[in-house]
Amino acid sequence: MNGEEEFFDAVTGFDSDNSSGEFSEANPRASGVVHVDTSKSNRLGKAGERPPQENGVRKHRTALPAPMFTRSDFSVWSILKKCIGLELSKITMPIAFNEPLSFLQRITEYMEHVYLIHKASCQAQPLERMQSVAAFAVSAVASQWERTGKPFNPLLGETYELVREDLGFRFISEQVSHHPPISAFYSEGLHRDFLFHGSIYPKLKFWGKSVEAEPRGTITLELLRHNEAYTWTNPTCCVHNVIIGKLWIEQYGTVEIVNHSRKKLFMIYGKWTECLWGVDPGAYESFRKQERRGDSLRKDDVPEKADGDVVDAVPEAQDTVQVIPGSKLLWRVNTRPPNSAQMYNFTSFTVSLNELHTGMEKILAPTDCRLRPDIRGMENGNMDLASQEKERLEEKQREARRERAREEAEWQTRWFHRGSNPYTGTPDWLYTGGYFERDFSGCPDIY
Repeated sequence: MNGEEEFFDAVTGFDSDNSSGEFSEANPRASGVVHVDTSKSNRLGKAGERPPQENGVRKHRTALPAPMFTRSDFSVWSILKKCIGLELSKITMPIAFNEPLSFLQRITEYMEHVYLIHKASCQAQPLERMQSVAAFAVSAVASQWERTGKPFNPLLGETYELVREDLGFRFISEQVSHHPPISAFYSEGLHRDFLFHGSIYPKLKFWGKSVEAEPRGTITLELLRHNEAYTWTNPTCCVHNVIIGKLWIEQYGTVEIVNHSRKKLFMIYGKWTECLWGVDPGAYESFRKQERRGDSLRKDDVPEKADGDVVDAVPEAQDTVQVIPGSKLLWRVNTRPPNSAQMYNFTSFTVSLNELHTGMEKILAPTDCRLRPDIRGMENGNMDLASQEKERLEEKQREARRERAREEAEWQTRWFHRGSNPYTGTPDWLYTGGYFERDFSGCPDIY
């Protein structure tokens, strides 16, 4: 993202009324297209029994089982020199590039700042709701700061669920296509306040010194109590200096958050790694005019970039965002745990995503990425096992694809189906429903 003109991230904590964890009706505007899952998410075994909260996790972990794998001795160029200009999703990458999470879990990091959705739902004024939604849309990007590892590509049919009663939501995602890779997700508030859904098709390319990830697909947020819908797309992410030099991440491109019933009324600015502010458009334009006059006076002091730079220079860290008088703070980034650098630069929320406690496997779908042995091996520091398991799973997936070709059978998604976004009309993957009834008898054997 460019300086202070783009918007992005937030803090956690959610206080609200009693939660039943169940739904009785869908949003009438999205009826027939996006469904509220009316299944009883917290039932397991005998009637009336409930498993422990949050998929069996009572207290979330604060560290990974093993420190981050060092990439210092790995020859990146030996792999990437044949990939310049190609789409990386079709290339088998060594495990040294990875972090111990599936891309489906990376998508779930949107929910780290779900309190902003709850806040938006409780606000009476539409302009205030829009501010909170904009902060939420930006918030997921902050978790990628200094995250130079690549998440594991999900296997076709892979799923990930997350139930967080403490944060007031449940979430389900599925890998619905392998070529091109498409991940569909659906989340709903446990207090009937929102639906959050979409599909993401990340297009990755290698450009010699950098890897660029262009996200495609529409993100939709519905505030059910206000009958409002917002849509947006994610910014482009670029990892610089993948061959030599210090790895660093840049976010850029335009993120346009559309409320499908209202004009632009408020200006938002900030840093995607730090905070987000909002201000009246008149005050914003006045400030920018003064800033531009100052820039013209200082332009002779700006050094030119030398020709033939070997690496892409890491931008100097700025102290804080320059706050325009009259601005309102919308979000500030969470402090990362002190051992984050040894844990792939994960946030506290991210550290908890792959934890697997005794008994959880009885609750989860057999396709859930917590059960992937390659990711588990990497998380535990066993890189040899992780590499072997990754190769085994990829070959198993290829054999399954060959078997379907022989039988002239098509892959059938389980929890999502093709359709059109109810607000933009563009192609999308929509939640079919039923996951939280927990009938996993027909799930494919992908591990």
